[in-house]
Amino acid sequence: MKRISTAFVILFGILIFIIPQEEELAEEEIQAEPLITAQAVKQPYLNLAEQLVNYLFDVDGIPSPKGAAFTLDGREIWITSLLNESRGVVVLNSFTGEKIKDINLADGGGVEIIFSHDGTKAYVSQMETGKVFEIDAGSKNILRIFDSQSAWTKVLALSPEGETLFASNWSGDDVSEIDIEKGELRRRIATVDTPRGLYATQDGSALYVAGFAKGEIEKINLKTGVGEVIFESGGAMRHIAADEERGLLYFSDMGKAIIWKVFLESDKTEKFTDTDYNPNTIVLSPDKKILFVSCRGINNPSGNYYIPGPEWGSVLLFNTETAEMLDAIIAGNQPVALDISPDGKFLVFSDFLDGRLKVYEIPSYEELKKGNGGISKVYRNYLKK
Repeated sequence: MKRISTAFVILFGILIFIIPQEEELAEEEIQAEPLITAQAVKQPYLNLAEQLVNYLFDVDGIPSPKGAAFTLDGREIWITSLLNESRGVVVLNSFTGEKIKDINLADGGGVEIIFSHDGTKAYVSQMETGKVFEIDAGSKNILRIFDSQSAWTKVLALSPEGETLFASNWSGDDVSEIDIEKGELRRRIATVDTPRGLYATQDGSALYVAGFAKGEIEKINLKTGVGEVIFESGGAMRHIAADEERGLLYFSDMGKAIIWKVFLESDKTEKFTDTDYNPNTIVLSPDKKILFVSCRGINNPSGNYYIPGPEWGSVLLFNTETAEMLDAIIAGNQPVALDISPDGKFLVFSDFLDGRLKVYEIPSYEELKKGNGGISKVYRNYLKK
């Protein structure tokens, strides 16, 4: 862990395999466990004078940090390490960045992570095996392993009552519905091609799916298991953030660099805002007034997504009432993991290709609203390397 960012970036040795349904905008390809080397490179700007969010510290040395989640008490940050056989999950102290524990997941690394509604258990997906690990949040011990019985398991979502776990299967083109009490697969629900983000509605009637291959938004009737495509952008839908109190869902579209907004009552879809290149993970502040968007930035011209591109990535903050940008962060190489602490005061995100986590302090919504957009009007001038 490093309290102040250094001039070092972690580069990875990579072996890339071909995925059958992979398309030009493919989000990620399978790789061998990274080989860590340190080489001096230029760092992105941490804080410009007008920036409203406050940089706190970095945590270096986490290979391919893919997902991030604060515990419900806000004291810990759990990070998944993609395709890493020695430590699928890294647990950190939220306030200092000090490592608490490495959690080894048998046969591979971790992709995405969520916590049970009461915060006592974590669920971590594993692409290589199509498994989901149930981990005790206190002891950090693996309790059970669920089999999705599909391929390339990624995003996880819980039903409103917390008794059912949904897992999207990128290569399986389906969602696994797992009975948590029994620890068994209940059924596999067919979806659009390459399902990614998931959201189960609070009334338990529907499951929304972000389709990556064609930019589809699919709504599945959970009683019948039948899905309906309610919108298609032709892009690449990736992640979902929900505000059911206002009857809204937000979808990130990596292919179109757009955030879409879905009205739950009618399933009408409209554009919320444009973003930087390759928006991926999105999350709402606890009060639902701010939407945070991590943007990976322009891909490397070679087409190899594991080589840094010509620009830094970014993390953008949007006012959900007006879609105006409240502030921005110039990130490192491919920010992917993203989460907000339960009290809304802290932001964590990963620079995937740098093996780095960054932690920021978030001003109140009122302060951000009065901040004249922070660095939103100028930050793009600093994205080019």
